[in-house]
Amino acid sequence: MKLGILRTDAVRPELEPAFGQYPDMFSALLRHADPDLEYVVYDVEVGEYPVDIDEVDAYLITGSKSSVYEDQPWIIELMAFIRALNARHKKLLGICFGHQLVAQALGGKTEKSAKGWGVGLHTHRFATAPSWHDQGDVDLHILVSHQDQVVVVPDSARVLAGSEFCENAVCQIGNHILTFQGHPEFVPAYSRELLSIRRERIGEAVYAAGMASLSGVHQGQRVARWMLNFLNA
Repeated sequence: MKLGILRTDAVRPELEPAFGQYPDMFSALLRHADPDLEYVVYDVEVGEYPVDIDEVDAYLITGSKSSVYEDQPWIIELMAFIRALNARHKKLLGICFGHQLVAQALGGKTEKSAKGWGVGLHTHRFATAPSWHDQGDVDLHILVSHQDQVVVVPDSARVLAGSEFCENAVCQIGNHILTFQGHPEFVPAYSRELLSIRRERIGEAVYAAGMASLSGVHQGQRVARWMLNFLNA
């Protein structure tokens, strides 16, 4: 399988030597589950797109510091591409910003949450276990970093998992779109660095709670297996 990664942001320069860019994080995550997976990266912030929508088998939209409701040409163009993928029932994964942008593009709504920042390790509980799920624990423990949230899901979407903090954390549309608010590609060390960089911005209480949560077990590899199950179905 060939996966097209739609890159929507760059890692901070001081963190890149240790952690790579976001496509590198996804490559490391998914290749652990499927060493034969191939990748093509499209930097959509600068207008890079496939010449043919079918030149890859599926797509993944990364996270971003941008907000999906910003009036930026590249975001508007990416939403149009999402609608084209949906019309073709092309397989698509959305992570954090990607999760929010899919909702925004297909009739839902994303906005800055009054609940503030979600950081560190959060738990999202599945109300139902779809076929790509491992049918194990209904609780997903995953690293998060977001202030925006999907507050209205598209009519075509099913909400599969959420929490008191983030109600719409995992969504599926048909059998071709799957999105997660959390970051399976993150590792605790990267989350720790982000928390330190944003300490003043997010406030001391949120920072302390986020740092304390990192002693838990992040289930990124579990999500990687789910995503591959979904793509291969």
